[in-house]
Amino acid sequence: MSRAKRSKTTKRQSSSRWVNKRPWLVALMLALVGGAGLIAYQHAASDTSRPPDSVRRANQLSFEPTIPNKDTSPAAGPQGMVWIPGGEFSMGAQNPPDMNEVGMKATLDSRPIHRVYVDGFFMDKTDVTNAEFETFVKATDYVTVAERKPRAEDYPGALPENLVAGSVVFAAPDHPVELDNHYQWWTYVPGANWRHPLGPNSNLEGKGGDPVVHIAYEDAQAYAKWAGKRLPTEAEWEFAARGGLAGKPYVWGDTFRPQGHWMANTHQGHFPDSDSGEDGYRGVAPVAQFPPNGYGLYDMAGNVWQWTSDWYRADYYQQLQAGGLARNPKGPDSSYDPAEPGHAKKVQRGGSFLCTDQYCSRYIVGTRGKGDVDTGTNHLGFRCVMTLQQWQTAQNNVTTPELAAK
Repeated sequence: MSRAKRSKTTKRQSSSRWVNKRPWLVALMLALVGGAGLIAYQHAASDTSRPPDSVRRANQLSFEPTIPNKDTSPAAGPQGMVWIPGGEFSMGAQNPPDMNEVGMKATLDSRPIHRVYVDGFFMDKTDVTNAEFETFVKATDYVTVAERKPRAEDYPGALPENLVAGSVVFAAPDHPVELDNHYQWWTYVPGANWRHPLGPNSNLEGKGGDPVVHIAYEDAQAYAKWAGKRLPTEAEWEFAARGGLAGKPYVWGDTFRPQGHWMANTHQGHFPDSDSGEDGYRGVAPVAQFPPNGYGLYDMAGNVWQWTSDWYRADYYQQLQAGGLARNPKGPDSSYDPAEPGHAKKVQRGGSFLCTDQYCSRYIVGTRGKGDVDTGTNHLGFRCVMTLQQWQTAQNNVTTPELAAK
């Protein structure tokens, strides 16, 4: 699905209201609330109250131990992937350790905690990199959503000069700002795409090992299909991210900085105007710069958000919990975001280099992001999974340059 499939109601409202105010830009920025996946619940001055104690108690179900499958892992597997055993685990987010307001909001759509079973699978050790995505593009001549010029019929009222290809880029303001308006640090940049992550004057020189960004959902799907893989379900992603641990707030354990060590690429300094780079990076970092989790997966928290195949619904966990143990859940049949009912959104996981306890604490494992399927940003990428059957089939019938090298 491309940008053309956005809610026509939303587009009509947008075009009539903003006909003289760069309607194409505004349309994309309206999609940003979900498309960037930065926050599922904004830390707005108008909403600073915590949920009632009764609601909080009902949502604080205990985590039970993870029960991994005991069958022996495959003797061999795809290069660059690790075997995730699957099994039964408690899915969802616990209260953040310090119970701050931002952390609480990050967990509201990740309740109640519920039991899930997933089969074993292979998962990419890292997010897909620029170099890997370039191999795919050269082999297929694929053009990403951000590189395509929007069609006038899909955005009625938009001026021709505003119908230009581009994507959404984080731009830090030069002074502190209130955190109730994300337009102050996000902007639509013509010419921004995976080849030019910060705009037309940027490039990928020396960045082959960075995660590819500005990837819309259909772009990620296209790559996965070419590679003989698929995108993970939300349940598979969380089982893998936990690395065998149960109920921990972070993919590495209980403490955000164990013994003072940085464990993920997140935002330090004052958000959004100043990133001090104390963890060694301002903006996107190359993959695998921080320790892996218990399954050998890198960057399952921070750096860039990752697409999953599940449609987003804020109430989906309630549905799962009511049905008992969920086996290999694949998400709801359709998307519904109460904040933007007309937008088709998929679940995003892991947080990004912009996550901070001042505004977005979605480096907490179990928390959820969401994004319009037709929108990418410069802090959104993906990684893939592969079933044992897919791997066995690939060994007998190699069809892509990537698999041929493995």
